[in-house]
Amino acid sequence: MSAAPSAPAAIRWDLSALFSGIDDPKIEAFWKSAKGEAEAFVARYKGKIDSPDLDAATLAGALREIEALSQEVSKPLTFAHLMFAGDTGSSEIGAFLQRQRERATELSVLLLFFDLELQAAPEEAIERALKDPALEGYVHYVRVARTFSPYRLSEKEEVVLEEVANTGSRAWVRLFEEVTANNTFALRRPGATEPEMLSQQQILTLFRDPDRAVRQAAADGFTEGLLAQQRVLGFTFNTLLQDKSVEDRLRGHQFAEQARHLSNELSRETVDLVVRLCWQHVGLVERFYTVKREILGLPELTHIDRYAPIFPAEEEVSYDRAREIILAAFGGFSVEMARRAGEFFDRSWVDAEPRKGKQGGAFCSYCTPDTHPVVLMTYLGKMDDVMTLAHELGHGAHASLSRAQSYFNFHGTLPLAELASTFGEMLVFESLVAQATPKDRLALYAEKIEGIFATVFRQAAMFDFERDCHRSRREQGELSAEAIGELWQSRLQAMFGSSVKLGEQHRHWWSYVGHFVHAPFYVYAYAFGELLVLSLFQMAKAEGPSFAERYVRVLERGGARSPAELMSELGVDIESEAFWQGGFAAMERLVSEFEQQWGALRGVT
Repeated sequence: MSAAPSAPAAIRWDLSALFSGIDDPKIEAFWKSAKGEAEAFVARYKGKIDSPDLDAATLAGALREIEALSQEVSKPLTFAHLMFAGDTGSSEIGAFLQRQRERATELSVLLLFFDLELQAAPEEAIERALKDPALEGYVHYVRVARTFSPYRLSEKEEVVLEEVANTGSRAWVRLFEEVTANNTFALRRPGATEPEMLSQQQILTLFRDPDRAVRQAAADGFTEGLLAQQRVLGFTFNTLLQDKSVEDRLRGHQFAEQARHLSNELSRETVDLVVRLCWQHVGLVERFYTVKREILGLPELTHIDRYAPIFPAEEEVSYDRAREIILAAFGGFSVEMARRAGEFFDRSWVDAEPRKGKQGGAFCSYCTPDTHPVVLMTYLGKMDDVMTLAHELGHGAHASLSRAQSYFNFHGTLPLAELASTFGEMLVFESLVAQATPKDRLALYAEKIEGIFATVFRQAAMFDFERDCHRSRREQGELSAEAIGELWQSRLQAMFGSSVKLGEQHRHWWSYVGHFVHAPFYVYAYAFGELLVLSLFQMAKAEGPSFAERYVRVLERGGARSPAELMSELGVDIESEAFWQGGFAAMERLVSEFEQQWGALRGVT
C-alpha cells in the first residue's frame, strides 16, 4: 500500500471572493479607510452607550456601524489565516498573517470601548432600547454580550491585553501550527531499505492500514517525530496554559472552562451532565472493542489497533466518486442541503490536495455572510476521507444557509456548529449501508461506531484531560512533558477499559492535538454535536420531509438564537437528561446491530 494514495492533485480553493493574493492593493487600501471609519465611530458614540439616556436609535445606529466594520475587518484576517493554513512553511505568508493581526489590533483598541460600554450600560436603558423594532435583529447579540459584564476589565487593561496578544498567545499558537504542519515523520516499512518521509496527515492515515506491521511502523515514526519536537510543543502548551490562567484570574473566571461555556451559551450544569453521561455509558467502548479483537483474531488490542480495518483495506475512492456519494446522500434528505454542498465542488470552495506545509486535519471557514465558506482537508482516497469531506460539507451547508443572517448573528455557538457536520456524516453512512454487502456493511458499522466513540467518549476524555492540565498547571507550576503524558494516558485509557491497552508511545500523542492550543475546551462541542445528531436522526427518519424543512430553517438562523432556543424549534430540551440518554440509546443500538451482524457473518464464514 502506498503512503499517500492517489489524490486530486489540483483541487485547491478559490479565495478570490476575499482577495486576489497577499499583494492585493485592496487590502492596504481597506486598512487605511477602516482606521478613519473607526476614529469617526469613536467620535460619534464614545460615552453615549453607557448612559441612562441611551435611546434605541443611538444603540441601533452604533450596532449597524460596528457590525459592518467588523465584517470588513474579518476579511483580511480570514484571508491571511486561510493562506497560512494552505502553506504554513512560507515565511512570506507568515509575515503577512502577522501584519493583518497587527493592523486588526490597531482598530480593536480604538473600538474596545463599545463592548465595554454595552456591557456596563444600565439595565433599564438597555431593556428599554431592546423593545424598539429597530433593534429586533440585535436582541440576542446584546444579551449575550452582556453576560460577559462581570468579567470585563477597564478599557486601558483591555487595550493592553489586545496589544500584547500578537506577541503573546497568538504568537505561541502560530509557532505550534508551523512546527506541527511542517514536521516530517520517517516511516520505516518492514523490509524497506530507506525510510519514507511523510507529513503528519499521511502518517496518521497509516494507522488504518490492514497490515499490523505497517501500523506499528507508522506509530514508531509518528512517536519519533513528536519526540523530536517535544520540548518546543511542551513549552508552548505550558505557556498557553499559564497565559489562560493569568487572564482568567484578571477577569475573575471561577474555573478554567467558564469562558468557553459563556461563549457557547451553555450552563456548567448542562456541560457537566453530558460529560457525566459519557462516562456512565463508556462501557459501550469496551464492549465494541472486545468484539473487534475477536474479528481481528488478535490476543490483545493496543494503540495501533484502534482504527485497524476489520477486513482488508477497501479500494481507493476517487474524489469524484466521493462527490457523488455525498451529494446523493444529502439530496435524499434535503434538496437544499445538496444544492448548498454542491456549490463547494462547482465553485472551487474546497482545498483537498495533499502537500507539504499544509495544515493537518480539516476545517470549514465560514468567512462572511457576503462572501462564501470554504473547506480545507487532505483527501487521500480512503472511505474515512469521504466521511471527513461529508463532515466539513455539513459545516459548509450550515455556513451557506446562515448567510441569511447579518454578521453578528452569522456564527452559531460551537456545540451547534457540529450539528450539521455530524448530521452530514450520518446521511452518508446510512446511504452506504443501504447499498452494502453483509461484509461491507459490517466494516461500515465498525468505522461508524469508532467515529462516534472518537467524537463522544474520546472528546469527553480529552475535555477532562484539559481540565486536569489547567488545574495542575495552576496548582503545581510548569508541567513536564512526562507529567502531561501521564494525565493524557490516564484519561484516554479509562475510556477503553481493558479492551485496548494504550502503549507507552501513546503517552506522547497529546502534543499534536491543535484544539488544546488554539481553542481551549473546544472538544466537548464534538460530543454535544454527535449526541444531538444521534437523537435527531431518529426523529428525522420518523417525521420525514417535515423534519428536513424545520432542520434547514434552524441552520438558516445561524447564531441568532441560543442553542436551547434553536433546539426547542426541533422539539428538543438540551437540559433534559432524558434527551441525552436518547443519544446513548441510539449508540447502543448501533453496537448491538454490529454484534448481530458479526454473529450472522461468523456463522457463514
